[in-house]
Amino acid sequence: MNVLFVHNNFPAQFKHVARALVRDPGNAVAAVATRTARGIPGVRLLKYGVADMDTSATHPFARRFDLECRRAEEVLYALTSLQTSGFVPDVIVAHPGWGETLPLRAMFPAARIVAYCEFYYAATNRDVGFDPEFPAPGLDGQVGLHLKNAATLLALADCDIGLSPTEWQRSTYPAQFHDKIRVVHEGVDTDEIRPDRSARFRLPSGRHLGQGDEVVTFVSRNLEPLRGFHVFMRALPAILAARPAAEVVIIGGDDPGYGVRAPEGKTWKQTMLEEVGRAVDRRRVHFVGRVPYRSFVAALQVSSAHVYWTYPFVLSWSLLEAMSAGGLVIASDTEPVRELIDGRNGRLVPFFDAEQLAAAVIEALAHPERFEAMRAEARRHVVELYDSERICVPRTLALLAGEAGETAGAHGAARPSRARSRRVTFAESAD
Repeated sequence: MNVLFVHNNFPAQFKHVARALVRDPGNAVAAVATRTARGIPGVRLLKYGVADMDTSATHPFARRFDLECRRAEEVLYALTSLQTSGFVPDVIVAHPGWGETLPLRAMFPAARIVAYCEFYYAATNRDVGFDPEFPAPGLDGQVGLHLKNAATLLALADCDIGLSPTEWQRSTYPAQFHDKIRVVHEGVDTDEIRPDRSARFRLPSGRHLGQGDEVVTFVSRNLEPLRGFHVFMRALPAILAARPAAEVVIIGGDDPGYGVRAPEGKTWKQTMLEEVGRAVDRRRVHFVGRVPYRSFVAALQVSSAHVYWTYPFVLSWSLLEAMSAGGLVIASDTEPVRELIDGRNGRLVPFFDAEQLAAAVIEALAHPERFEAMRAEARRHVVELYDSERICVPRTLALLAGEAGETAGAHGAARPSRARSRRVTFAESAD
């Protein structure tokens, strides 16, 4: 097949399946993305630029869609270059979240389009309307949230099939689209991320933590309330007081993130340290920022208790990675988490209960022998259901191959596959 990926930050969720497609010499694979994307050997990567855009004259409700349309125009130019080179996709796998899918159906009317259905915005029990500590959106805010779905809804109308990583994430979409969306997670590499008693994590001071240490880990792309950072920080004083040998490793950046911004231009790290700082021994709380992937895996491997906290939002890869490393996961009892954690492979705690979180972590540190079976079950669960190479990639490839064949799609009559009809082989982009 000729397969085209469209994702501003390629490879992102498509890393494993893109690598698998390239391994088959019968496939030609290309990708369109922004300049932040990273290449994969064997994938022709076309990058487009995104200029600063002034939308002040645009109605506030329409500003996001305005930006998405401008981005779609840049994607259109990149696709024109690709088409001119002779590459015509049989299958397109695309994320609709930034407007990049808007020109796809017009550009390639015969292609089988697979839309990656990550999340559908709403005003209650999602990234907004969940945490009473922060104001709920007013009527204007609710309309704005609803309109954030515009490009996604057009993508769902245009695509032949949707692909969602979890059942809960699919459930966020309007019910009339559920039958169109398949649930297949992208998976994690369980061979690379596995228990390792010899692992060591290097702190910024140069000191190393290993299996003999009491290590509490917390990971989030950005430290923010949406990922429960405020609840975790409020649990730390009790944890550190009860366990004087405990070391806390916090991995994550200080960018605004997905949710509400910190007050007065501060970061959430600064805000929460101001709240609990005097009760926290900073010599044992290590904010390490964003770390190289191997260091991240090492942190999970030496962890005595891994805390994963989230609003009802997109499920993080780090949860599956912690389970794959045989970690003892203490997680928020929220909808996306319950899909993976069932009480046998990890512990669930009410999201807003910092005291109960602290008690669970303290017990994990004080009695590690009680949780060996739970760690083993976490590892087994991910290996058997979420291994990228053995489970998730084959399911995704079967979905792509089946949908590229002779089948009726979203646009009516059956279309014959054009696989191998115009195959062009590309080397990896040098960019």
